[in-house]
Amino acid sequence: MSAVAIPPNEVVCIHDDSRRAVSRRLRYQVAVSLDGFIAGPNGEYDWIVPDPSVDFAALYKEFDTVVMGRKTYEVMTAQGGNGSMPGLDVVIFSRTMPAAKYPGVRILNDDPRKIVAELKEKRGRDIWLFGGGELFRSLLDAGLVDTVEVAVNPVLLGAGIPLLPPGSSTKLLLSDVKRLPASGMVALAYSVEGAGGVAPRIRYIKPPKSRAKKTARRGKPRRTKRR
Repeated sequence: MSAVAIPPNEVVCIHDDSRRAVSRRLRYQVAVSLDGFIAGPNGEYDWIVPDPSVDFAALYKEFDTVVMGRKTYEVMTAQGGNGSMPGLDVVIFSRTMPAAKYPGVRILNDDPRKIVAELKEKRGRDIWLFGGGELFRSLLDAGLVDTVEVAVNPVLLGAGIPLLPPGSSTKLLLSDVKRLPASGMVALAYSVEGAGGVAPRIRYIKPPKSRAKKTARRGKPRRTKRR
């Protein structure tokens, strides 16, 4: 049996004593309020509670492609820039904006289901479904979403953009849970039942031990050398 090199973070399966790459996972990963909104009525996200234990660099390394809808893209660009994300290929789906290409960003008028299905067949890291809810519903109904990973914030918005617009129900299988005591946030990772990809363990949360050690080192008095 010959050895096969598998790139880091690429999904693999073992079958008949052979190792082969399988379809990349499409992972819907978002922050959500306790009452189920991913943004305020006008797309606001200033309600998201910051937490020092979230390792964003580690999170970004799990992906090489980001897909999102027009509304999410407009919220991002309203903060400045063209919506690019370091080290990631950003794909925006829109029926109203003209197709365009910028450094690290592509705006497409194509059917998202067709494009995402093609992306999943290419080699690489996982694909981040960044938002919004309407695009999530479309891709979920098409059987393309593999995981639903939410960071539940201890906030009740009362109104806003829902995690998922109305439609048919979908069963999820819990893969991992992480509690973040500093903020009161809870990170949950689910696999979509019947999908090809299994939700990964939550690895972007810094271990409590390492955080405690750093705190202890900062509070420990420095020793002075004797002469």
